[in-house]
Amino acid sequence: MSQLLVHVGDFTFNAKFEEELAPKTVAAFKKAMPFESQAIHVRWSGEGVWMPLGDHDFGVGYENHTSFPAPGHIILYPGGISETEILLAYSGVHFASKMGQLAGNHFITLTSNLDKLPEMGKTVLWKGAQKVRFEMV
Repeated sequence: MSQLLVHVGDFTFNAKFEEELAPKTVAAFKKAMPFESQAIHVRWSGEGVWMPLGDHDFGVGYENHTSFPAPGHIILYPGGISETEILLAYSGVHFASKMGQLAGNHFITLTSNLDKLPEMGKTVLWKGAQKVRFEMV
């Protein structure tokens, strides 16, 4: 079985897809892998980093959606009210945009190095955008 890795700058996390809870989102994201972007610190949501994706369309709607992802949860906002984005919570998050509260599909959960999440978040906050890569190995 392949292992999912999530790299944010110098940090690497093992992760798992939430295939039972978000099968359409997982399938759409797998088609785009390896997926690369940049993470910047959230503006309205609290302690998280996000990857703004503009009008990128993964072709999915809402499933397993939440406005309050837990630390280590990765959500995909499929677009609509705000731009498409991926968000990684590193501590308390209330997912929102300048338009107000949003909900995203929880489709990946980090499974290792969770103790490094606050350091990763602070690195993005204080040092700026960090390269992100999702890959199967």
